[in-house]
Amino acid sequence: DVMNIDTLLPWIGKQITATEEVTAIAARRIEALLDRPRSDWTPGTRLPSHWYVTLFGETVRQSELGIDGHPGKGDFLPPVPLPRRMFAGRRVRFEHPLHIGDTLFKTSTVKSITPKTGKSGEMCFVTVCHEIFGAQGRAIYEEQDIVYRAQSAPGSAPVANSPKANATLPETDNRDDCIANRHLVTPDEVMLFRYSAITFNGHRIHYDRDYARNVEGYPDLVVNGGLTLLLMWEHAIAQGVALRYSASRNLKPLFVRQPIALECQERAGARSIRAFNPEGNLAVEANLTEAQQ
Repeated sequence: DVMNIDTLLPWIGKQITATEEVTAIAARRIEALLDRPRSDWTPGTRLPSHWYVTLFGETVRQSELGIDGHPGKGDFLPPVPLPRRMFAGRRVRFEHPLHIGDTLFKTSTVKSITPKTGKSGEMCFVTVCHEIFGAQGRAIYEEQDIVYRAQSAPGSAPVANSPKANATLPETDNRDDCIANRHLVTPDEVMLFRYSAITFNGHRIHYDRDYARNVEGYPDLVVNGGLTLLLMWEHAIAQGVALRYSASRNLKPLFVRQPIALECQERAGARSIRAFNPEGNLAVEANLTEAQQ
């Protein structure tokens, strides 16, 4: 047991703030990434709310980055003594729209730190709450889960982020409802790089193949968890979903140049969207219907 939770507890409640303007160049870059037709992003133009992910990239000094390209631990994030960091999921409420020219204020708070032990060994989940405020009040409320894991042997199969990582749709699940709403996307190295650049994400598993394979034990470059969810949201909106809430879980990693199947589904008034890897295993799932309060 390398983790002493008592040394991490003081980080619960730790908070940082930031400000940022919603700019036309930010909108044009994500528009290009998503291969959307070019728009005129004049001041006051409404930004798709889920594009907030391009805002508030962590502008940490180069000398303050860890070996993995992420900001070093021990300042805002707790000094979890496990080297591998992955995006495990997020819950988002879209409360007010964003517009070009808006000045936004963001508060980030460490909400919880939860050590666990699984088949792959020790891990630690850190939940961070982000609140983005604009002229109309709080525009975005997000809880983001980060999981830290022990080092993998080079070339070993990547472990999953959940016991349900190998879950597939049961045979009784009527996938015919989804087939018409299925969309295949195959992120390549350029898409991963551009998303990382737009979000100022330095995690090397997304662009440094030698590091991904030889240090973190993945078979290839890992598709950004945020990119996968962004593509899922885009597909849901294309299917007529009014995106107000999303609760997502990342179950299996997805890899560059491997096709991802996105499927929307609605049952009993509940909407969801899921992403499957080429083997048909569920990789990411997102509930898009907010539970009753």
